[in-house]
Amino acid sequence: MLRLSKDLQKLAIEATDGPVGEVTDLYFDDEAWGIRYLVVQTGTWFSSRKVLISPMGAGKPNWDAHKLPVSLTRDQIENSPPIDTDMPVTRQHETEYLDYYNYPYYWGGIGLWGGAAYPGLLLPGYAGYGSPAAIRAQANSIQAMAEAREQDQDPHLRSCEAVIGYHIEANDGEIGHVKGLLVDDHTWAIRYLVVSTSNWWMGHDVLVATQWIKHVSWSKQAVAIDLSREALKLAPHFDADLPLDREMEIAVHRHYGRKGYWPEDDQQAEMAIPYRAEA
Repeated sequence: MLRLSKDLQKLAIEATDGPVGEVTDLYFDDEAWGIRYLVVQTGTWFSSRKVLISPMGAGKPNWDAHKLPVSLTRDQIENSPPIDTDMPVTRQHETEYLDYYNYPYYWGGIGLWGGAAYPGLLLPGYAGYGSPAAIRAQANSIQAMAEAREQDQDPHLRSCEAVIGYHIEANDGEIGHVKGLLVDDHTWAIRYLVVSTSNWWMGHDVLVATQWIKHVSWSKQAVAIDLSREALKLAPHFDADLPLDREMEIAVHRHYGRKGYWPEDDQQAEMAIPYRAEA
């Protein structure tokens, strides 16, 4: 299910033996647009500090209780490698962190998680572990380990909180700003930017898929997208108070004339269904 990043930042982290703290931010990979870590402010059960939690250790969010279970103990989290979240997280920091938890490296391969579609596929005991896709992902992780030890690569990690407010630049001019991010809580992929066009023509919120981003200027705080201003002006309205279902996603992709991220066979059937807009 797709959730706003601000909703994920309201989750309380539950270890196997008790509460840990609350999510304050999310770090994403600005190449693959996937959430790599949750930044968690720990409570008073040990010296309060910020720690990273990988989606590889996360379970299914309990949205009614606003909790996210993790397959870690409080001691494991307390003794995890210290990371200064006010400074860039380097690849060396990441390898120390992943090695500590005995997690595979997520980079390498063409998938969001090193050849896997979702993070749990890489871990023993998870449904799908040992499948051909998981075996390929693990092989990619082994290669990534070797490469990471040879050089301290740029991890391209960015803060979701920081990107809110960035200007949106269409092919023919500026058009709005980033109001939010929509995250798939199963794969942890960022699927869409929520773009506010209200400063232009008393506009509305629209969705822009991350595949349509041409580049991001982090110094200028601007996101360039491969769409026109007119296309965004006429795009289906996004209402954060309503569930975002596949029908709405189809309408968005149909409007822009773009393919969706879901399986091709499903798209051919679904694209033939007329979109029923709310009255």
